[in-house]
Amino acid sequence: MSGFPEALRSDTATPELTDAVLLSQSPADDRPPYDPLLNFFDLPLQQVFYPRGFPVLFQTNNQEVLDAANESWGDHSKRFPVPQIRVQVGILPAPTHPFTIPISRSRENLISTIADPQNFSLCDLQKGYGFCWLSEHAVRNHGYLRYYFLEAAALNLVTAKYLTPVHGACVAWRGKGVLLCGDSGAGKSSLSFACARRGWTFLSDDASCLLRGRQGRVVIGNPQHIHFRESAFELFPELRSIPLRPRINGDISIELATAECKDIATAHETEVDFVLFLNRQISGSPSISVYSPDGALANLSQFLCYGDAQQLKEQKQSLTNLLSAEVLEFRYSDLDSGVDFMRRLVEGEV
Repeated sequence: MSGFPEALRSDTATPELTDAVLLSQSPADDRPPYDPLLNFFDLPLQQVFYPRGFPVLFQTNNQEVLDAANESWGDHSKRFPVPQIRVQVGILPAPTHPFTIPISRSRENLISTIADPQNFSLCDLQKGYGFCWLSEHAVRNHGYLRYYFLEAAALNLVTAKYLTPVHGACVAWRGKGVLLCGDSGAGKSSLSFACARRGWTFLSDDASCLLRGRQGRVVIGNPQHIHFRESAFELFPELRSIPLRPRINGDISIELATAECKDIATAHETEVDFVLFLNRQISGSPSISVYSPDGALANLSQFLCYGDAQQLKEQKQSLTNLLSAEVLEFRYSDLDSGVDFMRRLVEGEV
């Protein structure tokens, strides 16, 4: 098994590193005189960050890389005492050029993300190691740098080692977790936010993960932010005071920091008792029906799209274990009645 089952528990140990530090330079005569592949290129800055609570060591030659990583995970703390994953990011001068959306490809334990000859990454999912070569021009755009390279590399490596991705939001009511699954546009983010505004605990808006190597159906989330489409203004007028953040691929999204919402309770993990596949209707009262276990497994398994055979086997097994929860199709038309119905379902009144 690729994970570390006994170590996958919440942990409050002091992080190994909290600030960027300058590493000692190796003497020039310790290096080969010929280095055409930049294998011995100096990466003198390093800092540990904790995506989803797992330690990831970033090493680079450019402070902006660490500044951008801090924007993504500066408020994340260490929760799992497992070996560090390592990502090295080398920055080189290059002519200014239009940003290109990278293309990712994977085979067995390798996954590549390539935008152009100056901007690309490669990750070894078995070893827990990745490297990026990027241009100074790309690094100046923190949105591009974070979304396509830093976050992609770190989360791909963490997920392959320890997690199973689930395309769903997660909330909890009085200690009972509810996973909200469905296609894009089914309302996962808006329904989870509506729950949070009504006293539920918020864990994740659309990117939940199962924790492999732990007993039970443990889901961990990323409760620091909630993302919405522009259409959310109609459902939540208060979001109009939040600036829109255009993504580099052209999509418009709203990012809400949950720390700014004092009335929203958050948590990093919960045991899942219900898996609801959302079916949003134009009208009608909320209702539920049994959802086919085979259909549920097929639906969730489609997002297991990279990793070696052993990693994929472990991930599919964790999905099978998840579906020992109560799995239902949830039809709803408006948020208020939907949240009320969910509460009654969790409390055993339905």
